Amino acid sequence: MYSKKSNLWIWLFVVAINLLAMPAYSETSTIESPNAEPVAASIDSPTSTIESTYTQEQVAPPVTPKMATVDVTPTAESVYTKPYLVGFDKINSGDTAWMLSSTALVLLMTIPGLVLFYAGMVRKKNVLSTALQSFAICCLVSVIWILIGYSLAFTPGTPYLGSLDRLMLSGISYIKATSQLSVSHLAPTIPESVFVMFQMTFAIITPALIVGAFAERMRFTAMLVFMGLWSILVYAPVAHWVWEPTGLFASMGVLDFAGGTVVHINAGAAGLVCAYVLGPRVGYGKVPFIPFNLVYTLVGASLLWVGWFGFNAGSALAADGRAGMAMLVTQIAAAMAALTWILIEWLVKSRITMLGFASGAVAGLVAITPASGFVNVNGALAIGIASGALCYVGATSLKRLLGADDALDVFGIHGVGGLVGAVLTGVFADKALSGLDANVTLQAVAAFTTLAYSAIVTLVILKVVDLLIGLRVDAEDEHDGLDITQHAERIL
Repeated sequence: MYSKKSNLWIWLFVVAINLLAMPAYSETSTIESPNAEPVAASIDSPTSTIESTYTQEQVAPPVTPKMATVDVTPTAESVYTKPYLVGFDKINSGDTAWMLSSTALVLLMTIPGLVLFYAGMVRKKNVLSTALQSFAICCLVSVIWILIGYSLAFTPGTPYLGSLDRLMLSGISYIKATSQLSVSHLAPTIPESVFVMFQMTFAIITPALIVGAFAERMRFTAMLVFMGLWSILVYAPVAHWVWEPTGLFASMGVLDFAGGTVVHINAGAAGLVCAYVLGPRVGYGKVPFIPFNLVYTLVGASLLWVGWFGFNAGSALAADGRAGMAMLVTQIAAAMAALTWILIEWLVKSRITMLGFASGAVAGLVAITPASGFVNVNGALAIGIASGALCYVGATSLKRLLGADDALDVFGIHGVGGLVGAVLTGVFADKALSGLDANVTLQAVAAFTTLAYSAIVTLVILKVVDLLIGLRVDAEDEHDGLDITQHAERIL
């Protein structure tokens, strides 16, 4: 039994030890941002809630840092490997304003851009259904992205998949009391909430692109289940491979500035498989399928073009010279591809069509996407010419060769264009722009690996959904049109 006197000596000893340990403890319990002053964070989690009862004289509990050590010399790059906390003063208002604008521009690409682009190309009896599919995907994927998609794609985990650290956006913080908020290690000058939203718009448009391949014949409920599973099992892993620094392709040095592999090859492969599994539309190749309104399609293509500046230039994640160059080469490639497409169309068919102009422009936008932050003007012109020519072949000759009813040429434009852009990024990447080396073989391996993965997993998901609820509407419903049979609505 210890006496009170003994207890007093024990307490004095413990206090002395803690006083001696405080300097060393404080050195390892703060998070330092590159080239910046240390920022305190919570010991339990770098983004956990800090009680608002702290006064100015009090200090929040010290934290386990995101990094063991950080080089803060002026020339050092950030070595953070996870999201972390910074002070409000570390956020760049110009970068944040640009990324907020870019997020809105990319969302514009799906609603209303893709909605109008696809709705104008289908027959009148399927316009509402086709438009609603893109709108519904926007809603569905927004929720999935918050629940699990962002965490699987943009947190470090394995080379193949991220962790669950950001499940339901756990840890994303904005703490007014201590003037702190969380940032992604991939975008340290903007709030993590903005980065989440920006990447969400990519996750939305990718599955929405697939709609064009199975247009006019898939059950609406089956579409929702398929897209939900596809977003988790295909999009999130591929995004992790390519864009998270610890991901399979990123760690190998594969270049994809804004999603040629993640978005377009991924969606193109899935669209082709959907076309095969569902089979051709009733009357395909026997009766003409008259588009409802190609003005809608041109307006949709125009919105896609404008939105693509957020897509590509926004992927710089800053309002800087690289974003400006990405915007410039995007415009050049789109214009060059459109002119190339209609030149071939005139030589082959002796006419120039509105649909040809729109398709050519989108083909150029697709192909420049992976290269937009890596190529100069000459590279953009070359990619524009190549994509205009090869996507024309993809939407005509290759489509007939494959024998799939890819209704709105998802594979012919997005699949082929994505492959062209991914490979040519390795050819035309200018090290002066990014400081990165490009490897054509590596680019091709990543592109075709993604193509195979997307195709295989898409096939499995489709078979499961077909077994559970059925994929395709019956022949009578398809004849009457999905607007009336699936939604009890129609255009008069």
